[in-house]
Amino acid sequence: MLSLRNSLIIALTVFSLTAFSADKKPGKQNRPTRPTPPTRPFDGHEAPKFIRLDGKPGVNPAKDTNGDFLIGPDYLPPPEAKVVEGVPQGKMQQFSINSKDCKLFNPGIARKVFGTVDPNNLKTLIVDTHEIDYQRTITVYIPAQYVPGTEVPFIIKHDGSRMGKPDMNFAHVLDNLIAQKRVPVQIGILIQNGGGDAQGHERGREYDTMSGLFAEFIEHEVLPLVEKNHNIRLTKNPDGRATWGSSSGGSAALIMAWYHPEWYRRVLTTSGTFVNQQWPFNPETPGGAWDFHDRLIPQSDPKPLRIFLAVGDRDNFNPNVMRDGMHDWVLANNRMARVLKAKGYHYQYIYCLNAGHGLGAARAQITPHALEWLWHGYPIK
Repeated sequence: MLSLRNSLIIALTVFSLTAFSADKKPGKQNRPTRPTPPTRPFDGHEAPKFIRLDGKPGVNPAKDTNGDFLIGPDYLPPPEAKVVEGVPQGKMQQFSINSKDCKLFNPGIARKVFGTVDPNNLKTLIVDTHEIDYQRTITVYIPAQYVPGTEVPFIIKHDGSRMGKPDMNFAHVLDNLIAQKRVPVQIGILIQNGGGDAQGHERGREYDTMSGLFAEFIEHEVLPLVEKNHNIRLTKNPDGRATWGSSSGGSAALIMAWYHPEWYRRVLTTSGTFVNQQWPFNPETPGGAWDFHDRLIPQSDPKPLRIFLAVGDRDNFNPNVMRDGMHDWVLANNRMARVLKAKGYHYQYIYCLNAGHGLGAARAQITPHALEWLWHGYPIK
């Protein structure tokens, strides 16, 4: 039987090891455990009526159809994500942009703690931020078929690199789709965010702000460098310009096209953050991206946009201290599909069974299909 003295020694040793382990991972020790989001039924609150493709692994909707589709719960990796012998391989080239050299988003912002609900406005947070300098990596996918200096369509992809490493799955998928003439020859521009996430961080300021500011940053500060550095001439035709993102990157993709349809007409989103995450508070859009389905789309004339959406049945649900009824990703995407249909938009919505935020294996399966659907109707030379 252990003596009291030995028990205290063991307890102190365990505490010290735990503290040392926590110190090796800054920020982890104070981060609360986030509960697993509940599984929401596909026929739940405000869900559209889905065309069921579930139970057929690897099956996606047709590329030329609009509407609402149910897939899963099992998924297959797409053959387009692999290097195929004989298929021309594009190049992935990179350059960096320092915040000090930017006109917009200079300096960046960051926070140390999440923030507290504003007692005078329960739809927003009080967040203490500080200024930061940051550097973002721009990755440019150039297909083997591209003739330098000629005009070409392109796709912007948010969260474009992890730790500065290029997304080779993205390159492989485009290599195969272009070779099969399922999408046009196009440039891929993968833009890294400015760091952090959500309210009070640079990524949140760029992606969740309901304005045309981030699109203007890309148009005037990023695209000219892409053209200059890589001898590329990007099309000015908005029908040949697409945006793509997941989570807040998904809401950013739609925000860019909504506020600047003269620049972008094709939008691809997965787990889109169409919830109340904008910060600081803007009285013109008090619900942040929730306002898309709550009032902006229903109360506006249809814009010439083609929009792809996908969500998982275990997607995010109230992941923070705000309890304003506007933080359910599944509900938000269901509502998006309903208002897009009501206004007559070209849209396709995929509800993925057995999938969480970011969609996991479902995202891999649907990516080639989503890109082909996105570019449907664009001339392929």
